[in-house]
Formats: sequence, C-alpha cells, structure tokens
Amino acid sequence: MDVRIGVLALQGNVSEHIAAFERALACLGYGEAGSVFPVRRTEDLSGCIAIAIPGGESTTISRLIEKNRLFEPLRTFRGGIFATCAGMVLIASRVEDSRIRTLGLIDVYVDRNAFGRQKESFEADLTVSGLSGGPFHAIFIRAPVAKTAAGSGARVLASIPKGIVAVEQGKHMALSFHPELGEDTRLHERFLKNLGL
Repeated sequence: MDVRIGVLALQGNVSEHIAAFERALACLGYGEAGSVFPVRRTEDLSGCIAIAIPGGESTTISRLIEKNRLFEPLRTFRGGIFATCAGMVLIASRVEDSRIRTLGLIDVYVDRNAFGRQKESFEADLTVSGLSGGPFHAIFIRAPVAKTAAGSGARVLASIPKGIVAVEQGKHMALSFHPELGEDTRLHERFLKNLGL
C-alpha cells in the first residue's frame, strides 16, 4: 500500500511536518510504503490520503491558497486534513478576521492570535482525550483558540482556560499548537489511524 501524505508548502513549518509524518509512518510500520512531500499545486494532491496545513501567518496562507487555486480542491479533499496553529484558523467554520476565507471543515469558531504577540508563546502539558501514554507536551506560538457552537459535530480533545486547543471532526484534526516541533508523534499517529492505517 502506497501511503501518500502532502504538506501544504505555501508558508510555515513544512520540513518539520514532513519529518514528523515520516516518523509517525515508521512507528505505524509504513516507513517503506509511505511518502511525505510538499504540496504547492492542485496536481500535488493526487493520490494523497492526508494533507497537513502547517502554522504560519493565516492571512498570508489564506491569500496564497486562493492565488494557487487550492481553495476548492482543499475544501472538497476526500482524505484527512491535519491542521496546526494557522491551519486551525483556516480549517474552521468561522474566524473573527474577515480577511481569511476558511475551509469550513470543522465546526468551530476560532480566535486567531488569542494569546497576543510572539513573546506570549508558551509550552504546556496537555491531557488529550483518548491519547494514551500520559500528557502531551504542547508548544504554543502566537496560538489561536477555538469555541464550539451548540450541536457542533466537532469533538474536543483538549482545552486550556482560554479555550479549545485540540479538536477533531470526521477525518480532520485541528490543533492550536505545534506537535511537529517535538519528538512526540502520538497525535500524528492518532490522525493516521483514524484514516485506517
């Protein structure tokens, strides 16, 4: 089985996501059968079971998605989307910033830059629902937080006092932190397992 995973390579932690998914595939026994690569054009999505949308500057990434004609291909993508930080903003159903056109794939309202400037970045150990092996050490950099509406189809995985920081819906997972910056691939693995690996 050829497992193809794309990482949206318009801005942000592209190489770190590629490395993290390669480690996760190896942990799941797909090291030889898996390939993780940058996605910049619609054609790059062909055959992918998953796409990662990394952190970066959400208004810039939103503009580049439109410029590269990737909005509709991402919105209708049949695989899973793994979204971190700015990716969480882009995959949400709503965001408070009118400059950003969201994909509307997870039923959450997102407050981008909920913690302010870069100096407000922090790390925390999170209890993640259904994740074995103890707390997950999360790195937050100018992070968003989310809120769910009544009747939302989103499943909250982790929260902090300011709001929701990890959520999944269907095949998709959105995190306000950066799991690709650490060595722990449990969330990448969980995401892939939900896709049937």
